[in-house]
Amino acid sequence: MDRALFIAMTGASQTRQALGVTTNNLANVSTAGFRAELAAAGSAPVAGAGWATRVNAVGSAGGFDARAGGVVNTGRALDIALRGDGWLAVQADDGTVGYTRAGNLQVNALGQLATAAGHPVLGDGGPVAVPPHDDLAIGDDGTVSIVPTGAGPDTRAAVARLQVIEAGPETLMRGADGLFRLREGEAALPMAGDSVIPGALEQSNVNATEALVSMIEQSRKFEMQVRMMRTLENNAEAGARLLRQT
Repeated sequence: MDRALFIAMTGASQTRQALGVTTNNLANVSTAGFRAELAAAGSAPVAGAGWATRVNAVGSAGGFDARAGGVVNTGRALDIALRGDGWLAVQADDGTVGYTRAGNLQVNALGQLATAAGHPVLGDGGPVAVPPHDDLAIGDDGTVSIVPTGAGPDTRAAVARLQVIEAGPETLMRGADGLFRLREGEAALPMAGDSVIPGALEQSNVNATEALVSMIEQSRKFEMQVRMMRTLENNAEAGARLLRQT
C-alpha cells in the first residue's frame, strides 16, 4: 500500500504537469514556428532514509516534437521560414543567446529587427539595426538589405546578415522563456548556403486533434490516480478499525 500511495500521489502530480504542457501546446497551435513540448514520466525510488517500497513518478522536461510545421507563403517582407535544421539566433531577456523558428519579424521602436515576442534578432555583429528606409528585403542567405529613405531603388545596400545556425533536435533544449538553447558541450555551427525562405512562415507543428485527445486521456489518468489515493485511504481506515477491535 505504501508503494501504491507514492506512485498514485506523484503520478497525479506529474499528470497535472503534463496537462499544463498539453494546454500550452493547444494555446500555441497558431504560433509561428512553435514546436510542441513533450511530457514524459517514469518511476524512480525515493532516495534517503525510509521504506524501500517508496517510489516517485519523475517527469522529464525539455523534450520537444522535432517535426517541422507546414510552410505558408505570406508575401510579407519581414516574414521568413527557416530551412532544414536552421535556427534563428535572438537575444533573450537575460542577455544570453537563444534560438527560435519563429520568423514573423518586425522593426521595434529602437530600430532593431526583432521577433513578434520582442527578442532582438542577432546578426554576425550583434543585434540587427535597421536604418530608416523606404524598402527592406531579406535574401535567401539571410542578408538584410534596405533602400535608404529618400534614395532610389538602385541604392539598395546590405546592412546585416541574420545569424542562423544548423542544429539537430538532440543538440537543443527548450528554456523556460520558450527559446531554445544548445545543450552543454554543443557548439553553434553557422548554416551554410541558403538558410531562409523569404516571404514565408513556418506554422506551429501542434496537431490540435492529437492534443485534445491527449488532454482527455490525461484528465482521466488524473481522476484514476486520485480515486486510487481515496481507495488506499479507505483501506487504511478499515485496517485501523480492525486493529482497534482486536
